Amino acid sequence: MLRATAGPLVDSHDLVMFDLDGVVYIGETAVPGAPDQLRALRDTGVHVAFITNNASRPPDAVVQRLAAVGVEASPADVVTSAQAAAHVLRTRFGSDAAIAVLGAEGLVEAVREEGLEPRDVDDADVVAIVSGYGPDVVWRDVMRAAVRIRGGLPWVASNTDRTLPTHDGPAPGHGVLVDMIARFADVTPEVAGKPERPLLDETIRRVGGDRPLMVGDRIDTDIEGARNVSVASLLVMTGVTGLDELVSAAPRLRPTHVSTDLTGLFAVHGCPERRDAGWELGGWTARVDDGVLAVTGSGAVDDWWRVVATAGWHHLDEHGTPVDTTGSVPPGTAPER
Repeated sequence: MLRATAGPLVDSHDLVMFDLDGVVYIGETAVPGAPDQLRALRDTGVHVAFITNNASRPPDAVVQRLAAVGVEASPADVVTSAQAAAHVLRTRFGSDAAIAVLGAEGLVEAVREEGLEPRDVDDADVVAIVSGYGPDVVWRDVMRAAVRIRGGLPWVASNTDRTLPTHDGPAPGHGVLVDMIARFADVTPEVAGKPERPLLDETIRRVGGDRPLMVGDRIDTDIEGARNVSVASLLVMTGVTGLDELVSAAPRLRPTHVSTDLTGLFAVHGCPERRDAGWELGGWTARVDDGVLAVTGSGAVDDWWRVVATAGWHHLDEHGTPVDTTGSVPPGTAPER
């Protein structure tokens, strides 16, 4: 269940790790208020890190994209799944190892910066292959990589995200390619990105901090990833997770804290309490009757999210069935017509 705080959430942490799309920006536009909240966060003196499963962009490119939406960062603040994958490879095979790279320049750069030698997928001397999203990867290289992986060449994948956000909506991500190669080769790769732990471990190693907090908008990558490394998490409702996904989340996908947006970093978080009428917090009461969520009362929208999450999780744990959220909408949200 959710955890309460005695003071502002940020006071309990010395490193805050941010997912990007859906948390800091959406497409080419900043999430409303995010640049101001990030500036205020830096003023507190905590370490700030931006982490991404996208292996195609090197940190410099991520910094430029953040600057375009009004967020100040340096390359040292950015950690990518490509960097995490390269560290996994160096730890396993040692410095100067020759690695076949199936991906974009961000992955090539990360392999090189880790002291490894990037090679083509046809190179006979490589000791392993690493793959990541690359918009210009050609089918010939995909085929050659798949054949070599089936033949026993060790494989590290930057991530398994099945979708990639684009201007035209979700498009196939690197996870689709990983799934195809894995089924062809009958091999499961070692994965560096969220929700697996190498990316978050790499972030903590690079940026520092003894009390990390993961901030994300996806329960199946950001929140599960935080649980896999046993760190606290804050789910913000500015991205892909909606009411249905939140109230039906399995235990491994449940955040430590929930807020509407990044203002939750500076807020005191209450924890809903069980009463005869249901789960109560801040003027709201949520209960599930015959599988249907019902919310009454009034108050802050953050507390609304906390009571519905708690009521939904309690129902799922007791009955094993998902919650019907028809008719329940967050305050300030117009119901669908």
